[in-house]
Amino acid sequence: MTEKKIVAVVGATGVQGGAVARALLADGEFAVRALTRSVDSAGAKELAGLGAEVVAADLYDVDSLRKAFDGAYGAYLVTPFFTHLSAAKEMEEVGNLVAAVKGVRHVVWSTLEDTREVISLDDDRMPTLDEKYKVPHFDVKGGEADALFEQAGLPTTYVRMSFYWNNLLRDLAPHRGADGVLRLSLPMGESKISGIAGEDIGKAVTSVFKRPSDTIGHTIGLGAEHLTGDEVAAAFGEVLGETVKYEPLSHNDFRALGFPAAEELGNMFQYYAEFPDHILSRRDTALTREIVPTWLTLKEFLAAHREEITVGQ
Repeated sequence: MTEKKIVAVVGATGVQGGAVARALLADGEFAVRALTRSVDSAGAKELAGLGAEVVAADLYDVDSLRKAFDGAYGAYLVTPFFTHLSAAKEMEEVGNLVAAVKGVRHVVWSTLEDTREVISLDDDRMPTLDEKYKVPHFDVKGGEADALFEQAGLPTTYVRMSFYWNNLLRDLAPHRGADGVLRLSLPMGESKISGIAGEDIGKAVTSVFKRPSDTIGHTIGLGAEHLTGDEVAAAFGEVLGETVKYEPLSHNDFRALGFPAAEELGNMFQYYAEFPDHILSRRDTALTREIVPTWLTLKEFLAAHREEITVGQ
């Protein structure tokens, strides 16, 4: 029996990397090597139970990464920006991954676009962060990190991500007002958001690994649905069994909420709201649905994760 090719998955216990690892395991064509800082975590043990080889690796330790990638055919690379909220740290992580992954035959890099293509640093509609970014977790990837893969000559597929619906289950879920009414406050105005279920990210990446000749050297923009705030609220309403009103916060009010990523995310939502043509055209729903034939609508995703929806007060 031919031994399966190994795909090493960075961030395998996170939402995105975990979805990729589980989808690859379910598909069965590849063996999965799950990279994690803690092999004893519940998530790591779950993946081991599903058949993954779980190995310890640290994004700040190039030697540990090289060992983890050794012998792998493919690698899925994602960086955990929201664990530290530092553009400098993300660039260090990317540099270490690029250095360590050389020799792998198919690299799939989770990326985003550079928002400064459409909103310059001197544009005062939104604050500039870290002196040189508008939305750092976008701009670092699209403006700086992508080029490192090309310069290194790595056989890379660039997968441009959408907002994943998993973000709506907790902090961005509807909240119940003093009047008892559920309200969704995403600061999206009347624009559409491009979204995808975490499960479908995993299925899409699995399809990419199975089609190297069609995908290496290309950028694939994922987005299963492009929905307005009213449509997102309606999906919640159908699943929760009560009316959910869409009453968006202003971007300034969102930035003023005071949690660690408030400015970053406020700028992101303003980018979504004010530059929809720049965003939606780069996330192809037809292509996404082609490579993920079993894709989930937002309503289907929310229904599948009904017990995880945490309504705010």
